[in-house]
Parts: sequence; structure tokens; C-alpha cells
Amino acid sequence: MVDIFLRLGCNVDIARVVAQHLADTSLCGMESHGVMRTLQYAEQFQNGYLNPIATARIVTTSRNTQEVDGEGGIGIPAMHLAYQHGMATAQETGISALAIRSVGHTGRHGAFADSAAEQGFLTICVGGGNRQKWRQVAPYGGARGMLPTNPWCVGIPGGARGPVVLDFATSKIAGGWIYAARSAGALLPEDCVIDANGRPTRDPEDYFNGGAILPAGAQKGYALALVGELIGEAMLGPSTTEGNWLLITLDAHRFRESLALSRAAEEVLEELRSCPPAPGFNRVEIPGERERDYRKKSGGVISVPKETWDQIIALHTRLQKEPEV
Repeated sequence: MVDIFLRLGCNVDIARVVAQHLADTSLCGMESHGVMRTLQYAEQFQNGYLNPIATARIVTTSRNTQEVDGEGGIGIPAMHLAYQHGMATAQETGISALAIRSVGHTGRHGAFADSAAEQGFLTICVGGGNRQKWRQVAPYGGARGMLPTNPWCVGIPGGARGPVVLDFATSKIAGGWIYAARSAGALLPEDCVIDANGRPTRDPEDYFNGGAILPAGAQKGYALALVGELIGEAMLGPSTTEGNWLLITLDAHRFRESLALSRAAEEVLEELRSCPPAPGFNRVEIPGERERDYRKKSGGVISVPKETWDQIIALHTRLQKEPEV
């Protein structure tokens, strides 16, 4: 993956950060945002949608707010910079609010939130905007895609097993799962996607031919998506590339000492884990623990659908025959 991104014009730092992020995401069992995204990013670099030489930077606006300008590049390094800057500011002042603009796909936000929570920070990140280009999700009661997936991500220091991390699209499934299913020649889960006529479908091609994803939690997911759109578009301004993001970072230990917070969190979490499972479930899980457990059990081995891997190898072989950018 590093070599692919280098041959597409990225510098070595960006190539390594992106490749490492994708590999770790697959190790966590999140293939929708894992190595298969190499194919999407490569296509976007090649067609000019993403700027391979962009370098994210912190800027101060005329309204005396700070934001990350991704300069139209891949969003993973920009989001990494945003979380690092947010934590540094929150450590000094207690809280940071930072906009992230002009970025492509920003990867698995749970990875950033998990790391920040491990360091004692509560983070809240929401994205939205650019619905004219990304009409992916039907509003509750609607039969046509009108909104982006507008994800939310919250990370907070947890107990003995690590942070609690919520990382979800406001759609029933992330758009990446549809790309992953298409790449692997697989079907989608039931009751997640509708075709151009508003009828339920499991065929990924129906989504790309005018279909839409349904909102998660019916009206609740739709409401969260709408708020994300208002934050990203109405509050932060016109979107470029994919959308705008707002990252709020708080120093959690300003509210409660680290050990006391951890003990109190573990008391809550352990009580939930002890809840008897409902029929069809093995146990009650805590958000964020599944990904960390999956990584531990993986032994450093990434599972990738053969068809997807063959496409990545073919892409690499093709780029090796072309002059480097």
C-alpha cells in the first residue's frame, strides 16, 4: 500500500500514515474502512479528486477560530493533526473546538478517538455538508438519497479494558460496506439499502444506480444526520472535497482525577457486561472493546476477500509499469 501511494504522488510520510491506518483498521475487523479503501483512494488520486501532495496545516481564521486545512488531500493525516492539536490545546485550556476542512475520506475515526481517550481526553467529532454531491442516505420517510452518511464519533476514558468509543455513520450501514461488498462480489445485509424505486435490495449495484441507504434508528439516525449537516454546512460554511468536520476535545481529568474516573467507569461498564444476554446474543458488549479484542486475536494477520486483494495486487502491478508521478 505504501508503494501504491508513493507511485500515485504522495510523499513518504503521508503514504505510511495512510497505509498504517488502513492496515490497523482491517486488523480491528472494520474492512469497510480498511485495506480495500486503497482502491478508492487510488482512483481519487488518479482522477484528480484528491491532491496527493497536499499537506494539512493549522490556520487561524478572520473570526479568530482555528481549523485544519487539508488542502484537498486525503483526510487521514488531516484528522490525525486535528486530534493532536485538539489534545494539546485542551491540555492547556481545558477545551478545544476545531474545524477540519478541505479533506477527502478521513478514515476510521474510532482509531483517533480511542488514542485520545487513552490519553485522558473526551472527544466529540461530527461531519456533514456537501449533500449535493453525496446524496447517499434517505431521510426518515423518504425514498431517495438526500444526505451524506454524516458520522458521529465520541471517545471517553473508560475502565480496566480501555476507552469507550462510539464511531458510527447515521446510516444503517457505512457507505464503505457497500464498496466492500461490491469489491468482494458479495450481497448487502437485509433492510439497509433501497433501489432507485424505493424498494429494499441487497445488490450493491442497485445503490450505485440511484439507490440509497436507510437511516440508522429510523427518525433518530435521520435527526443526527440533519444536525451533522447543519453543523458542517450551515455553521462551518460551504464544503469542499467531501465535507466539513467539527472536533471538540475536553481534558476529562479536569473534571475528575484519572484513577477515580477509571474506577467509576469500570463500575458502570462491568454492571452492563453482567447483564444476561437476550436470545440470539452471547453477551452484552461495550462500544470500542470489540475492535481492540479483534486486533489482539488477529495475531497481526489481516483477512481480505480474495477478489479485493487481487484488485489491489493488479493495481500495484499496473502502477509499477507506469512512470512514477
